[in-house]
Amino acid sequence: MIQDIKSLYPEELVSIAREMGGKDFQGKQLFQWLHQKQVDSYEAMTNLSKAMRRQLEKDYPLLVLQPESTQISALDGTRKYLYAMEDGQKVESVWMQYQHGDSVCISSQAGCRMGCRFCASAIGGLVRNLTAGEMLEQVYAAGREAGRRVSHTVVMGTGEPLDNYSQLVRFVRILSHEQGMNMSQRNITVSTCGIVPQIYELTKEKLQITLALSLHGATDEKRQALMPIAKKYSLAEVMEACDFYFQNTGRRITYEYSLIGGVNDTDEDAAQLAGLLRRRNCHLNLIPVNPVEERDFQPPVGKDADKFKIKLEKYGINVTIRREMGRDIDGACGQLRRRFSAQREAEREK
Repeated sequence: MIQDIKSLYPEELVSIAREMGGKDFQGKQLFQWLHQKQVDSYEAMTNLSKAMRRQLEKDYPLLVLQPESTQISALDGTRKYLYAMEDGQKVESVWMQYQHGDSVCISSQAGCRMGCRFCASAIGGLVRNLTAGEMLEQVYAAGREAGRRVSHTVVMGTGEPLDNYSQLVRFVRILSHEQGMNMSQRNITVSTCGIVPQIYELTKEKLQITLALSLHGATDEKRQALMPIAKKYSLAEVMEACDFYFQNTGRRITYEYSLIGGVNDTDEDAAQLAGLLRRRNCHLNLIPVNPVEERDFQPPVGKDADKFKIKLEKYGINVTIRREMGRDIDGACGQLRRRFSAQREAEREK
């Protein structure tokens, strides 16, 4: 497989420059062209020799994503993009505009093997991991399409980021590199459904990112009914790992809780959730579940989500309801990719 040049650290690009007869500084210039200036061709790298540019084009084809499909929300301007990778795999990313800046939610895998019952991403399972460069290019492409600088990145699209651990860490380090896009690590959020060993490994990286745990239930029984990974790692193990992360990085954990009407939004659920989080320095983000055609789950009706939030606040929990973005444009992770695949399958059967 051809190596993805956008996945390489500056020192690795220096080695490539040396192999091509160039100088160390040219490897660093190459990194800046790729990640700071984000050019779409080697020809644009005008301070590199023509011979080096031709060799780079031959040995390291440049991935530049163009959306195959774009949906723009009439409700809030959210944009959802479907991109095709070089092997034809489709991935989604979402550009969202907030008062604090423009945010992009990216995918870390093509498909997902975690199997969460309410999620469209898991339908069809995992196809492959994305490279760090493929993840970065989703951020860069969204900025190009919107014509605005991306200030925040959320790795919460299709896939389980910690199931693609080494490429995720490369992605974070390159995105935040001072010679690249230089995005603050504090503006990068990584979501996980709770792969315990990787949470400990991530702690050792000493990054300043925000870790978001997909909780979705306050007991092992409730989590296991919704998330197969919960059968491998108990809630106690997951919470201990999250506590370790906070204690060693100083970065407060965000707990994500998909609110599913009649499933995890009862008075008992609120009390159990408060008991789990009350003594922890954390933030709870309630997310009314996006309906998915292949799933039966629905969000709470009427004001039930607000009522659930008020109950938690009375317990002293720091909680918000996530602003719903792009519900009219296949807002849930994996919906657009899934619909595109279904259309292709139908066309082949004709």
